[in-house]
Amino acid sequence: MYGSTYDPSGVAPPPVPMEQPKSLFRFGETSIWSTYNFNGGTAVANSQYRLFTTPRGQTGQGFANSLTIAETNLKEGGRVPSGVAYDVFGVACHIMQGDATTDGAPNDFDVALDSTALIANLINIQNNGVLSWDFTQTIVEICPVHLAGAGGGAFGAVATGNAVDAGAMNNGNGQIWMYRKYPVALPGNSTFSIQLSFGSRAGAIGTNCVGVKCILLGYYKNVIEIG
Repeated sequence: MYGSTYDPSGVAPPPVPMEQPKSLFRFGETSIWSTYNFNGGTAVANSQYRLFTTPRGQTGQGFANSLTIAETNLKEGGRVPSGVAYDVFGVACHIMQGDATTDGAPNDFDVALDSTALIANLINIQNNGVLSWDFTQTIVEICPVHLAGAGGGAFGAVATGNAVDAGAMNNGNGQIWMYRKYPVALPGNSTFSIQLSFGSRAGAIGTNCVGVKCILLGYYKNVIEIG
C-alpha cells in the first residue's frame, strides 16, 4: 500500500488539477453610504429624493458644497465602488441635525437633539419617510425609515442647569435589519439609487438643515486575475 492515501471513509481523494488557476475570488465585508441634505424650512410632503446619485467631490443631493467622505464614499454616482459585486444584508438610516439654515459654513451636523422642536424634526422624518430601491425603471419599497437600522425612536439623556441644555438625544441603534436572510445583489455594472419618499402628512423641515444618511451593509466579491 506504499504511496496510497489512507481514507477511512473509503472515498477516493479528489483529483488534482494539472493547471494553475487563472483567477481567484476575494471576499470582504464593507459598507456604502450616501447623505441627503434638507435645507431649513423645506416642505417634504408628497415628495421623493434620491440618494447614491452624487459621488464624492461633486455637488448634489441638497448640498451646495462638494460632498466629502463624511457624506458619501461613492466614486461614481449610482455604482458600487471599485465595480465589485455587492450583496446588501442591512440598511441603516441616520438622521442628523445641522447648525445652519442652508449648506454653508458652518453646517456641521453636530447639534444634539435636546429640545422639543429638534426631537419633533427627527420624529417627523422617521414617521413619514419611506426608503425604496430605484433600479432605473423599477421601484421596490424597502421599509419605513423608522425600521431601517439606526431607527428606533428619539431617546437619550438631557441635563439642564443654569439655563443651559446639554444632552445627546439620538434616533437609536439598529435592532431590526432588512435582508438578514436574503441579501439584495448589486452587480458591479448595475446602476442603483435609494429613494426617500414622504407621505402627505409630513411636516416641513425645521429652521436648520437636516441630513439623512443611508448606509448599506454587505459583502463584496472581487475577481483577481493571476495568470
